[in-house]
Amino acid sequence: MKKPVAVESTSALIDKRIEELGDWRGKTLAKVREIMHEADPEIVEEWKWRGVPVWSHGGIVCTGETYKNHVKMTFAKGAAIEDPSGLFNGTLGGNTWRAIDIHEGDQVDEAALKDLIRAAVALNLKGKSKPKLRRAAGKRAG
Repeated sequence: MKKPVAVESTSALIDKRIEELGDWRGKTLAKVREIMHEADPEIVEEWKWRGVPVWSHGGIVCTGETYKNHVKMTFAKGAAIEDPSGLFNGTLGGNTWRAIDIHEGDQVDEAALKDLIRAAVALNLKGKSKPKLRRAAGKRAG
């Protein structure tokens, strides 16, 4: 009989990624993660697409990708979110996604970022609370 393989929790995988980076990108990803949880205590952490941290609530809110020169926060429905502070500065051409590229030394406007996160969650939850119409069961015109 085979022993079950231990699966690391999503939080542990994100912790490990932050530790492995070991530089400003790890610190930035950790700060982004902290801001996500402060903005929405009900946010869920996921691990997708060969190791990308994803934060969801009613659908994907944002990803936290790390590259050599920047950390990218990609908002799944960013094009539909108001961004009065102008945080979106990357991946602006698509119809749906919008991103924030954070480079070494950049200061993130935490209050504005929290507003974007809350707006993304609200957009995900919009329409999910509407009851679905059902047909009456068992009755046929005769």
